[in-house]
This record gives sequence, structure tokens and C-alpha cells, in this order.
Amino acid sequence: MKTIRDIDIENKRVFIRVDFNLPMDGQGNITDDTRIKTVLETIEFARDKNARVILASHMGRPKGKSASGLSLLPAARRVGELLGQPVLFIDDCIGESAQAGVASMAPGEVALLENLRFHPGETENNDAFAKELASLCDVYINDAFAVSHRENASVCAITKHAPVFGAGFLIERELGWHKKAFKNPKRPFVALVGGAKISGKIEALKRLLETVDALIIGGAMANVFLKSKGYELGKSMVDDHCLDMARSVIKIAGNRGVDLLIPVDVAVAQRLEAGATAKNVLANEIPTDGMALDIGLETSGMYAKALGGAGTIVWNGPMGVFECEPFSRGTLDMARSVADSGAFTVVGGGETNAAVNRAGVAEKISYISTGGGAFLALLEGKILPGVAALA
Repeated sequence: MKTIRDIDIENKRVFIRVDFNLPMDGQGNITDDTRIKTVLETIEFARDKNARVILASHMGRPKGKSASGLSLLPAARRVGELLGQPVLFIDDCIGESAQAGVASMAPGEVALLENLRFHPGETENNDAFAKELASLCDVYINDAFAVSHRENASVCAITKHAPVFGAGFLIERELGWHKKAFKNPKRPFVALVGGAKISGKIEALKRLLETVDALIIGGAMANVFLKSKGYELGKSMVDDHCLDMARSVIKIAGNRGVDLLIPVDVAVAQRLEAGATAKNVLANEIPTDGMALDIGLETSGMYAKALGGAGTIVWNGPMGVFECEPFSRGTLDMARSVADSGAFTVVGGGETNAAVNRAGVAEKISYISTGGGAFLALLEGKILPGVAALA
């Protein structure tokens, strides 16, 4: 796989697929521009080579139709502010408007095309749509890691038509953390996995058990492990159809000598709402009218001890209902424990990334991935379609 530094882009039309699917408030203002900042290095590299830089992204799920609330115009303005130069906004991504807009560009200028998903061909990985996108450029660069697990036209099919293609610096960094964490990890290697459902992460758990020395479980998915041990969970969220999955993970961990840690106590409440009264109880003493909504204090200390001795840590998923204040403590505790561990640390997933930022420890994390689904796909050992297309 070539990267942008391996390709002659001097004075070329360079089409860069980015991920500007940005969070917005009700007034159409960007509330977090992290996804723009993560690709500035690639954009500036191309601009400094006098390339005509054509940025393309999706925004939301407009289902193949134009939607004013999902326009990328605010993103174009913010990119211009961060670059310190105006960014041309082109009101379509294909057709006469796109062709004319790109043709008007001077060397070193940057443009952003309108939302790719305003056309159904994007999510359909349509070849004809991809060919139209490719006609805008001399070089195609994928730097949208967060969508590289999807077979979309601007990620996969476009490489069949672009004269030259490669990866941007963000994708290079994302693949780099994966290689460092899994190819030759500094041990002990500890994985911390939380979130709501074990069903969506079972393949990641099984793959992690091939590599890690310890696997720590949190979030509602931990309830399945607790119930598989015969514990009564009251009104807690439990995927009963996943009990065999949990038993399988327990068996594999035992066979491979992996230390599997599940909660010994939990924070429970009668209602899931802000201001609810949380009570710390042993995992086998959850009341019939209670819901386990966070890991308990003893569990938090036990997990912190395991993380403190780690050489490599990979974390995906919160330890409780992180978005509800009474039940965020366990997740924030883990954020601080991961940051203070002294290990090579990798964090990925929207809520997990939010946790390290909310805990004020983001700068102490070795690498914060920009991907959610793509991050999980790498944990599962999958080859991302968007990366495979660059080979």
C-alpha cells in the first residue's frame, strides 16, 4: 500500500476521502472538529505540493437524497479557518457543478464537495458513481479510516478508476497502532472491553483471547457473564440469547490461560435516569427491583490494579451507562487508570474517546482512534475493504 508521500502529487488534482461526519447542534454549528484536525496533516501536505486538493465526505444518513441539514458547507468553513485560507465549497460531488468547480481551482487551493450520500451510488458502492468521482482527479487518497470498513463508492470502487491511489497519514497512523499493539506487544497485554451488547463484539473478544494476557469486561455485556455464572440480575439489561457466547469466552480464556476479569460488585438503581440514587452491591446480591448500571467500587480497584501492571492496553466500550451522570464513575475511573498505567495505550469508539476527554486525560493516551466500527473491525482481525482497495 502506497501512502501520499510515495506518490508524485506536485501540481496534480488530488481527491482526498475524509470523514467530516461532524456532530452539530440545533443551529447548525459544529460542536467538535476533531475529525477535521486529524486529517489536516494530509491536506496541508498536498496543498504544499501545489496540488489542487479536492476533499470529499459523507454527513449523516440522507438516504440518497439532498437534505439541507446535512450539508457540508459548515465543514468547508471550519476547514478554511483551520488552514488559514478560504476553502471552495462545491454544491455537488459529481456532474457539471463538480467538474466546473474543480476546473476553476488554482494550484494549492482546497475545495470540499457536497455530501457524497446525497447520491444513492455512494452507499451502493456503485461503479458508475465511483467513475464520476474519479474523473475529478489525477490521484486518489483515502484518509477516512472511520468509514474504511464500509464498501462505499468513494472508499472502494473509486480505486478501479483513479489513475493512482494511496493512503493518507491518518490511515497510516491507524494501521500503525494496530501493528504495534498486536504484532509484538509489550506485555502484559490487557484488553478492556465494555459496551451494551456482547453479540456485537463476540468476534473481537475471541480474537483478543488469541493475543492478550488479560481480558477485562464491563458495561451491560458484563451482565451476560454474571448471569452465565448463575447470578440473579434483577431488572438489569441482559441478552439471554448470548449466554452461550459468554460461556464460550470463559472456556476459551481458561484453555489459553488468559486472566478474565468480570465485575465482583456493581452500582445499581431502580431507575435509569439522571439524579437516580445509585447503590453499590455485590454482583451476586443485585436486588430484584434493581438494575446494574455501572461497575462497582471494588471492581474499579481490581481493574485498575490489572491495568497498572500492563505493558499494552487496548480499550473499547464504557463500563456503565456513561452518558447518565450517576453511572459514569466506573468509566471515568478506567480512563484515569489507563492514562496512568505507563503502558502503550490505544482507545477507540465514540463513548470511550469521550470518556478520556471528559476525564481530562486524552493527552496521556498513546493513541486515540478515530474509528468506531472500523476500530472494532481491526480488533476482530478483519481486513478493512477500504484498506484492501489501496493494495
